[in-house]
Amino acid sequence: MKRATLQDVAARAGVSAGTVANVVRGYRHVSPKMRAHVQAVIDELGYRPNRSGRTLATGRSSMIGLAFPDLRWPYFAELAHVFARTAEERGYRLLLMETGGTADGERSVLQDREAGTVDGLVMHPQALTAVELNELRGGVPVVFLGEGSQPVGADQTAIDNVQAARDAVAHLITMGRRRIGFLGHESGALSNTSALRLDGYRQALAAAGLPYDADLLVPRNQGDAHGAELAVNDALDRGLVVDALLCRDDPAAIGALRALQRRGVDVPGQVAVVGWDATIIGESTMPSLTSVAPDTRALAERSLDLLLERLEGYAGPGRHVTVGHRIVYRESAPGSDSVVEADRAEQLSEG
Repeated sequence: MKRATLQDVAARAGVSAGTVANVVRGYRHVSPKMRAHVQAVIDELGYRPNRSGRTLATGRSSMIGLAFPDLRWPYFAELAHVFARTAEERGYRLLLMETGGTADGERSVLQDREAGTVDGLVMHPQALTAVELNELRGGVPVVFLGEGSQPVGADQTAIDNVQAARDAVAHLITMGRRRIGFLGHESGALSNTSALRLDGYRQALAAAGLPYDADLLVPRNQGDAHGAELAVNDALDRGLVVDALLCRDDPAAIGALRALQRRGVDVPGQVAVVGWDATIIGESTMPSLTSVAPDTRALAERSLDLLLERLEGYAGPGRHVTVGHRIVYRESAPGSDSVVEADRAEQLSEG
């Protein structure tokens, strides 16, 4: 007789595999009614979790790897905190790893995973190609985070960078801004992240009937706040005239605020500024920073859902989950409320 799988339980109970896994692991946020319903189906089918599931249920030795390019980057540091809390709720410990954003660093993390260091891995790739990542995926589950190169059959979680940029620019347009610059992308070849955000920026201008002007693009040579400050200063020296800036990330926005402040430019009176990632430092800048906020909790939850479903035996096609985002309105580009949720539903696709 065929042994019941987690997917069999999910299908019979009419719930997701992630919900079944949460019941198996004793995840405390499952409602009593749902827990009882799923447990009844588990008992009916005689489902028994595999060794990884039993280890996960006890929470005694399970380990998930979380690999980011640079843990000094504010967004990655804050996202790692959310992942750690979410993993703990599900009975896992988290092993943080840093790749340096290099191909060698990413290979090392994937190879360590295969050596048994972790039961599964969530990784933000930056340097390896999709082909190389696919070759190194091996037999241990991995979920790729973000919008970098991804193997077609792999699990992935990300936000909709194009739509988020459109939302941010649309807000600036509602403020009456018409010369909106884009700050902080790479001066050379664009990363996937920058390309998507620039695409959304251009789409929003087109939707509002505003011309796209390459002179309003301000790249930086150094990927930090100081590099952005230098880039804005140089652009202003060359005669750049803008009434708003959409910044690739919060460090770029902080650099812009410094450059504008040193020039005596009023923010937001003369130039409104929007950052990206809504890191905690944006609460304390002068003025405080309006920023695009990815749903970090959803990123962590859905990434772990996908990973744990793989650990429980799911062997189907790769799932691609797009989580929501919001815009946090603060002083640098104020909105009608302090925090307004963007009406963007989570999306799931397979391939």
